[in-house]
Amino acid sequence: MGDGGSSQAVPSAPTRVGPDVDVATVVAGLREHGYVVVERFLDDERVAAIRDALAPVLATTPEGRNDFEGFATKRIYALFAKTRAFDDLAIHPLVLGVVDAILEHHQLSAPTGIEIGPGSPAQPLHRDDQIYPLPDPHREFVVNTMWALEDFTAENGATLLVPGSHGGQPRPDEPPIPAEMPAGSVMFYLGSLWHGGGANTTGAPRLGVILEYAWAYLRAQENHLLAVPREVAAALPPRLQELLGYGICPPFVGYVDGRHPRRVLQG
Repeated sequence: MGDGGSSQAVPSAPTRVGPDVDVATVVAGLREHGYVVVERFLDDERVAAIRDALAPVLATTPEGRNDFEGFATKRIYALFAKTRAFDDLAIHPLVLGVVDAILEHHQLSAPTGIEIGPGSPAQPLHRDDQIYPLPDPHREFVVNTMWALEDFTAENGATLLVPGSHGGQPRPDEPPIPAEMPAGSVMFYLGSLWHGGGANTTGAPRLGVILEYAWAYLRAQENHLLAVPREVAAALPPRLQELLGYGICPPFVGYVDGRHPRRVLQG
């Protein structure tokens, strides 16, 4: 006999997945929840190598200038001028596959290393797409990846977020949750998701790196063409060059003297 017309519930997309996850699963989780954590995407050796590469950069990086940056937080701007540690991760097939599915034509907007120091208070909840004066609701035009370079915990400043608060919603009333994840994990989250850096109540800093992608027709938050010296940019992989501004957003936004900007970069 039939089931009398009963329907089977559609399972919810996951918010936590393993390193062998596919693009479609991450995209489904982003669309439903606004974020997805891919646990242990990088092995311990790679995490240690990245930390070693960033150590001398952090040694000369000043602490923040306001409440939003964090007076006890160090932010590494002009990331691709100062380290090669993230060149391959910025163009990793999983990362670009997810960003392609949400944004199509895109560029890096604000790649930043963030070391939240001991005693830092929680950052105000915000949306990363709020800097662009576009009315809500709107299609997604910012996608972030947060790379955990040590265990992110509720005590050391794990990113706070409100699941499901994406899509142009007003600031939610419910309290945020900490996006705890082991070192080597990467969290994808939409620019319309309400989130903020957590308070660090431990005695040690918490280090992570954000690679933010935005629609290529928008102006990037950081001016990469000035932040990354031309001779450095010229030696980068072609796809990374495009993400740093040496590319075209179809049909022809971004040309230089009528030519593709990479041809100018290459002389």
